[in-house]
Amino acid sequence: MENLNGIAVFVQVAETRSFTRAGKHLELSSSAVGKSIARLEEQLGARLFHRSTRSITLTQEGVMFLERCRRILAELEAAELELSQTHKAPRGRLRISLPLVSGLVMPVLIRFMKTYPEVELDVDFTDRLVDIIEEGFDAVIRTGEPSDSRLMSRRLGTYHLQLVGSPAYFAERGIPHEPRDLEGHVCLQHRFPSTGRFEPWPIRQSDQTTPLLSQTIVFNTSEVLVDVARAGLGIACLPDFMVRESLERGELVSVLDDHIEHTGCFNILWPSSRHMAPKLRVFIDFVSEHLLPAP
Repeated sequence: MENLNGIAVFVQVAETRSFTRAGKHLELSSSAVGKSIARLEEQLGARLFHRSTRSITLTQEGVMFLERCRRILAELEAAELELSQTHKAPRGRLRISLPLVSGLVMPVLIRFMKTYPEVELDVDFTDRLVDIIEEGFDAVIRTGEPSDSRLMSRRLGTYHLQLVGSPAYFAERGIPHEPRDLEGHVCLQHRFPSTGRFEPWPIRQSDQTTPLLSQTIVFNTSEVLVDVARAGLGIACLPDFMVRESLERGELVSVLDDHIEHTGCFNILWPSSRHMAPKLRVFIDFVSEHLLPAP
């Protein structure tokens, strides 16, 4: 068991690149983590990390050892889960990070909590690109294609952006028929809080120019733009899942559909080194089925 504990400490240090952060995850002091790594290196007769005052990196021997250790821990966790799954319902705390689209995800979360009451959700709503492993998340949902090789992923569904405004607004200001017509309209802008940049509108023009959009009204969350657009204050660029019901009720009208080129996707990601516990497995399956169901 002492060797297994040493392996667990080694994997945590390798993934966090820090004795301090690894200690926080394992509820150990950084000195205890350092002593554990030193004992393991002495037993193996090989150095596993290059250490400096600023960083910790794996040696070549450490890279080779890490892959083996991940398999060992995964097999051990799988064996424990096989014994427990036969008589236990999914339970325990699940720490997840979700994008700031509560209108999309909250109905799914509420259904999940009612279906699996013994799973305790610790939810972080942010558009910030979190470090899943370093910050200790079990899973995150994000847009775009995953690029971190340490993570597993599953696609949840796709969406596209639309330009929308209220019938009253277009009755007063006119309907834009070409992208350049937007320069005479009030454009409701979304600024990303993490970067301060405006979310671009995916407008295609034959002459490859980009219309100059007004910045009269700016918000740092896109969800409120639905209400502002319905109130007749301007044109917003929003995901189809946010505006579908308003379009069906006639509260909003889409424009320039032939000039919009965009397809986005939602993915759920989780650490590849972590065996999928029952609580994580049912969460992934549940949101895959309910978040963005096929029309």
